[in-house]
Amino acid sequence: MTQSFTLACACGRFHLEVTGEPLITAECHCNSCRAGSRQLSALPLARPTTAENGGTPYVLYRKDRVRFPDGTALLRGYRLSKKAPTRRVVTTCCNTPVFVEFNGGHWLSLYVSLWNQAVRPSMQIRTQTGDVPAGTSLDSKLPAGGWTTAGFYGKLLMAWIAMGFKSPKVEVEEAPVG
Repeated sequence: MTQSFTLACACGRFHLEVTGEPLITAECHCNSCRAGSRQLSALPLARPTTAENGGTPYVLYRKDRVRFPDGTALLRGYRLSKKAPTRRVVTTCCNTPVFVEFNGGHWLSLYVSLWNQAVRPSMQIRTQTGDVPAGTSLDSKLPAGGWTTAGFYGKLLMAWIAMGFKSPKVEVEEAPVG
């Protein structure tokens, strides 16, 4: 039997459904995720998007396994710049962070805060640890580094192949940059 979850924003007006197992769970430490988290934390009613160590935990799903039963009218995308290859998407009703999407990507990086603590998937890996600011200490609970990152990209490639090299679009209104 295929597992599915219905996830909701903080106020309950927006829902999304995920089906099956995630591709992977990852705590990202890249400069872009840290800057994006700062951007989102400045919004009214913002939920935290980072772990205590400054990384941003995500649950990655193939786009064809994420459904928006309420539509996407309550979503707004934010970019760090006009040319940024990623957009961070939040709800307009309560500014709940929902996902990060890469231009042309076939997956969505869903913010782990969407899951209730009791059923929240645990993190499997850390990525982009080379961007960790000086003075930040990461424990060794999660694998990180070159081979871990190569395996991560391998999983993304295998998912793309399984999807027939398709990258479905998620239509979301974008906030002006600046």
